Amino acid sequence: MDYKQFSAFVKQVPIGKRLPEAIYIHQSAIGLLPAQLATFVLKITKALKINSKQWQLLKLYKRDFKLTLLSYPTFFDEPYPSLSKSYTVDLSKLTVREANYGKSDNPPILHRRETFVAPDHPQIDFFSSFTQEGEAIGLYENTRIIGFKQSWERVIRRKGYYLDNEARLKPLGEKPNRTSTNPFSGDIERHKTAISRDKLSVPLFLIAQRGYLNGEYTVLDYGCGKGDDLRELEEHSVDCMGWDPAHRPDPDIEACDIVNLGFVINVIEDKEERAETLRRAYEYTNKLLVVSAMLGNERIYERFKPFKDGVITGRNTFQKYYAQGELQQFVETTIDDNAIALGPGVFAVFKDKLEEQNYLLKRQRTRHQWRQLTARTTKPVSKKVARDLFNKHRAIFEDFWYTCLDLGRLPARDEFEQHNQIRQIAGSHNKAFLLCADHFDEQQFEQAQQERTNDLLVYFALSFFKKRPAYVRMPLSLKRDVKAFFEKYTDARDQGKALLFSVSEPQAIFDACVKASDTLPASQLNGQHDFIFQQQYLNQCPKELRVYVGCATQLYGELDNIHLIKAHITSGKVSLLAYDDWDKETPLLRERIKINMREQHVDFFDYLGDFQPQSLTNKMDFLP
Repeated sequence: MDYKQFSAFVKQVPIGKRLPEAIYIHQSAIGLLPAQLATFVLKITKALKINSKQWQLLKLYKRDFKLTLLSYPTFFDEPYPSLSKSYTVDLSKLTVREANYGKSDNPPILHRRETFVAPDHPQIDFFSSFTQEGEAIGLYENTRIIGFKQSWERVIRRKGYYLDNEARLKPLGEKPNRTSTNPFSGDIERHKTAISRDKLSVPLFLIAQRGYLNGEYTVLDYGCGKGDDLRELEEHSVDCMGWDPAHRPDPDIEACDIVNLGFVINVIEDKEERAETLRRAYEYTNKLLVVSAMLGNERIYERFKPFKDGVITGRNTFQKYYAQGELQQFVETTIDDNAIALGPGVFAVFKDKLEEQNYLLKRQRTRHQWRQLTARTTKPVSKKVARDLFNKHRAIFEDFWYTCLDLGRLPARDEFEQHNQIRQIAGSHNKAFLLCADHFDEQQFEQAQQERTNDLLVYFALSFFKKRPAYVRMPLSLKRDVKAFFEKYTDARDQGKALLFSVSEPQAIFDACVKASDTLPASQLNGQHDFIFQQQYLNQCPKELRVYVGCATQLYGELDNIHLIKAHITSGKVSLLAYDDWDKETPLLRERIKINMREQHVDFFDYLGDFQPQSLTNKMDFLP
């Protein structure tokens, strides 16, 4: 059989696990191959003296004249069997290459066993049940990182689960024999979880920074504890109400614009009640639900007594510690809506999708102090009438010009407060712009157009991250932007998608880092390894670098307390660095957050307690 015949037969294979480069089939299904191909495979195994007990899977290459015999001796015994040996046969050279994984601590492993066998195999439903378990908690979201045993187990842990003796997925909190052999049998005292504070809690502080506690929105603190947040909100004239089953059980609850479910779900030991609490909070939400919970890892569980999927503390309270991705998945699957990271352990769910788009657009807005940068009288004026008209109404023309620079386009009527006055003076916005263009630097308007175009491209690129659904309705301002800069919504989406895909190429990231190094006020480019710069300059970076970092911050949240961003150019990682006393000459590193975009995971490293924090001895490299 030659390559042409081999390739033709492989295309006719009706079963098996199909990947872009090969098809994988279990030995029990060989009889379903085209007859000539099945005979050919058996002749090869006989010629190589590889008997049927030495292999279980057959790999047929689509683009090469090769096949591989794979030994998974525990295929029927383990849900995720490990590769023991492989025999790769080069059919053109008639050579075989053997690889032995028997002593490896990190061998390749197999998933989705049901895809390798015939459709009528008696165990196909049993195999599928393991796959369905994994799909339910998102284990197969990134298939590139689950092919080896250690990375597979790491993904399971990060989702908050472990494999029991039968390789079934169980919550980490139910893992036995970690700290005590005696299960908890007392009463859980939930009311003790409420803490006293003298300032806003973290989730409310985060939305306050985004302008949502300015008095325009009503707020419900669902699970308000002792009511400290409510007192702070009332002091600032925010229309708010609170409810708590232990401390404020009586008030009638009504729907509000913003609902805060702050550190509530993590103290509820019953999983169904936990989900129902989240659903009820969402029902009371008109615009924005803020959900927060404690973050932790398996080391946390080793300090306390395990109970269900969490622990019992020394005060007889329950705590369920989440990983960042696990919390996001819990929120999204429970209420079937998109959760946006605001910070570690804090997520926003926008019930009002127009408000969600406005929030995401503001994230990508490039800000300039145009009034400080614009040259006032750079061009001579030829017409005395126009010059006199401009000078007489200079203040209103300046406001109009700065509005054009902020938008990157001419404002609509409702986007310029003095629309009626400018119309009476100049006749229309177009005429006012032409008059301004004679007195100000048109290059700055061109710069504003380019910056706004880039802002929108970054916004549309990130809208594809994690397969966020396209919006049915858009804010009016966004519709105007699309018309001005792209003409059609589909053009904007297509260009954003192309931009997102471009950042998968390390060369594109490196080129963007080089450009940023040349244009930012201060930064540090370390060859092709990484690029470090101040967080405040992110939106001044090339759009490719903004999208690269933006993909990472979609997993982490807002960057208000971050000082330096470190973009790892080739590894698909971004590090965020937060320092104590940044104004000092050599500030100390307080926290480092490493975001692995390929694994969709966030690692937190703090430098408190016994850890010796690092000093930033080269701070001057990052100052303009």
